[in-house]
Parts: sequence; structure tokens; C-alpha cells
Amino acid sequence: MILTAETQCTHAFRRLASVRPDLQTHAETIRYAGVIVWRPCRTESVLALLIYLGCVTPLHIGPMITSPRSAFSATRSSSALGGIQQTVTFDRLLVNIGDDFNPDTGRFRCRFPGAYYFSFTVGKFPEKMLSVMLVKNGLEVQAMAFDGFRNQGRKVHSQSVMISLKPMDTVYLLLQESPNYAIYSNVGQYITFSGYLVYPESTSSLGYLSNHLSPPGLHLPGCPPPGDPQYTWGGRGAHEEPRSAFSVARTSSALGKSKGRREREALTFDVEYVNIGGHFNKTSGRFTCHFPGAYYFAFTVGKHPRRAVSVKLMTGRGEVKAMVFDEDTSRRREMQSQSLLLALRRGETVWLYSQQEEGYAVYSNQGRFTTFSGFLVYPDSESLDRNFS
Repeated sequence: MILTAETQCTHAFRRLASVRPDLQTHAETIRYAGVIVWRPCRTESVLALLIYLGCVTPLHIGPMITSPRSAFSATRSSSALGGIQQTVTFDRLLVNIGDDFNPDTGRFRCRFPGAYYFSFTVGKFPEKMLSVMLVKNGLEVQAMAFDGFRNQGRKVHSQSVMISLKPMDTVYLLLQESPNYAIYSNVGQYITFSGYLVYPESTSSLGYLSNHLSPPGLHLPGCPPPGDPQYTWGGRGAHEEPRSAFSVARTSSALGKSKGRREREALTFDVEYVNIGGHFNKTSGRFTCHFPGAYYFAFTVGKHPRRAVSVKLMTGRGEVKAMVFDEDTSRRREMQSQSLLLALRRGETVWLYSQQEEGYAVYSNQGRFTTFSGFLVYPDSESLDRNFS
């Protein structure tokens, strides 16, 4: 029978106490991971404890693995003109867990396969157009931020998407190389770029940590650190938390045509980046919750020339949770973004609704102006109980 780590630690201490009664004489009691153990106060007692645990008591503890971590966030405080610099670089690094992002080259390089969420915001330079693409491996355009209006004003545009990466894949922002395009920033940090690993593909290929881990001041081979959330027991019987994520895009516009009131239809999508769990149906445009919990949703839509844009994030039969709106009917093409967290119950649906009357539209093309993403942030107890049962 394989005992738990806590039980084995307790038995080891008790056997050691029977061999060396003086350890009880020169010790104080402490509680470790909810179990009373004895901590020696003298140097020779500590050595005796280590020798005994290492040579007499083999601890049959499953290997421990860390959850892979990769995240970055960077900003840029200066403008850049197209044609001079193509890849957007950064001069301030706020977070770089895993050192996977190089601000000098502007490139993120994947180490752990899995689903990554990327978001970026760029400033539009006065009297210049804006076109910045999120690129994977130098060839594949994943999504873009665009503004084709060359006016005096300054504004910012945002975009986000979740994509699946393999080790050594690279992701970066690419500025249109024509001098008619530019990005704007100053000390206010108009330009930002962030990304992080949401769901690793698998933990089976990760290296195991040494089991020689202990709480501060007590070095106990084989005993796990109490309450450290970044360590989980591996091996048979280990369970992963429920996973649910999607990210999709449109490559064509959606024009409102109705003159009268009709049933609301969900905005549909033709490009699927990620669909973990298969909970999003791109044909119907609806996400269905399978694991109750807190979900993060983000969407970006393009504004069609000569048309207004009105897109709502809906749940169920049509309850509005958030929206983007621009009633400008000029020739300009630009973008609007929105995001929020929602608490969902099993079976609830989430979808985007674009106003279907004449005069409204959503714009997109092969640059994928229009995107929609969502993922489970925290499952509730019902999801955890069902997944671990």
C-alpha cells in the first residue's frame, strides 16, 4: 500500500523517535501540513534525522511537477514609421515570466506547447494610416489592428486572439512597411503587447522536480512543501482542472439588410484558432458552457465604410452583457474592442449579435479584423467535483 506523503512523514518521525529518544528531549513540537512532527534543536540531531530518512525510510511519493509558466507584457514609448522598422520592438518590459519574450527583437518564442492568449494596443499617428498585424512564424497573419483614416487625431486600437503554439514557434507584431503607415506612442505608453500561456498542451513531457523540498527552516527529504500552489502531485490519480477555450475570426463582412424587426441571429465565423473542449460552434456562432465557472470573453469588430457598427455580447435568448458602438457613417475603416468576465451555468450560451438593420455592418477581410475569444478562468466547485470524480 502506498501511503500519502503526510502519513509517511509522520511514520518516519515516530520511528526515528523510537531509535533516538533524545530527539524528543531536545525538541519542540510543530505542525507541518496539518500533522504534528518533531523538529530537532541540536545539530547532531538534525544530521541523525537526515541520515535516517535518507537511508532507512524510503518514501514512496509520486513525482511532483510544476505547471509550465510563460507570460510577458511590454510597452513602447516612441513612435515608428512604416518602411523603416517592420517588427515592432519595445523599450520597457513589465513582466517576462520564463524569459520567452525579447523586447529588443519584439519576438515571443514558445517553449511549452499549448494555447496562448495575446493582446495588443497600438496608437495611430496623426495624418498616417494604421495597420499592425499579429504574425506567427513570419508568414501567418493571425489578426490585425487597422485604421485607414488619415486625419489629425490620435487614437488607439486594440486586438486580441488565442492561438495554439508548438515549441520554437515565434509571435510578433508587424507594422505595414509603407511610409503611409505609422504607430504613435510617447511616455504615456500608447503601445502595449502582452501574452500568456492559458492551457499547456500536456504535462507528460515536463521534467520532474526533486522531491527534496521542505518548508523554511526544516529540510525534510521526501516531504512536500505545505500549501504551495505551484506544485501538484503527478503520477497515477492526478487530475487536471476542466478546460474550455475558443478563439475564432471572420474573413468577410456582415451587412445588415433587414428593414423590419426579425429574429436575432448570432454572428458566425469561418476561422478557428483554438476550440478546446469543442464548446464553440463557429457555424452557429454560439459558445455553450459545459463547466460552470467564471469565463473571460473578448471581441474586436471592424467598422464598415459608410455604415455604423453595433455589436452586442449576448447570453441565452438575448440578454445584453456588453457592446461596442460607432454611429459614424464616414468612409473610414477602424475597429472597436470590448471584454468582460461572466459567471456561467452549465448549458448557458454566449454569442455576438450584429445589428441587422440597413445602415449597420461588421467589416473584415483576410486580415481578420473581427475576432471573438473566450476561456474558463476559474471553474466552480461543481465543475471540479465532476472532473475529479
